[in-house]
Amino acid sequence: MTIRVLVADDQDLVRTGLVMILNAQPDLEVVGEAPDGLTALDLATRLRPDVLLCDIRMPGLDGVEVTRRLAGPDVQDPLAVVVITTFDLDEYVLGALRAGARGFLLKDAGPQLLVQAIHAAANGDALIAPNITSRLLATFAAQSPAVPIQPLDPLTDREEEVLALVARGRTNAEIATDLYVGLSTVKSHVAALMTKLNARNRVEIAIWAHDTKRVRPS
Repeated sequence: MTIRVLVADDQDLVRTGLVMILNAQPDLEVVGEAPDGLTALDLATRLRPDVLLCDIRMPGLDGVEVTRRLAGPDVQDPLAVVVITTFDLDEYVLGALRAGARGFLLKDAGPQLLVQAIHAAANGDALIAPNITSRLLATFAAQSPAVPIQPLDPLTDREEEVLALVARGRTNAEIATDLYVGLSTVKSHVAALMTKLNARNRVEIAIWAHDTKRVRPS
């Protein structure tokens, strides 16, 4: 299947480069371009792409607010959003992920990581640039309560294994390969973890794993 992508960036040169990279992939198709946040919101609502690739700093509405409106916790049919930015600032990372983004990349991440992030978001996974993952977890941990919340029901041994791999940034496909199980089985375990931990996304699963000392940032 072809993954339909909407690209939003206020810099014409950057936006053109992103479109060229994505359209060069055999299974990706850019279905629209937006030079600002309001246009991105309008096009995303009308076109319903599989993934929105969205810059943080744009006129009209910034990328965090666009993400919140399209993928926030109160959105009934959330869109997969990958946020991309030049600025490696914690407030941007935290704001985007809390708003519901499924990925966060810096613009110097390179074409390969960009394509991986688009695929991950389309498949319901989340990909965060490796160079900010450890700091991100540490920042979240510093803001977390002294006593981590307890799961609604005890985790099974298999769920513990999946938890550790999710916390290390592994995608569902990679987890399936590591554990020698089917992709649908992994998705079921991830869904069970979200339910038991009252987590909205994979990032919150990773934070809980860090808080409970199951996984530590490298």
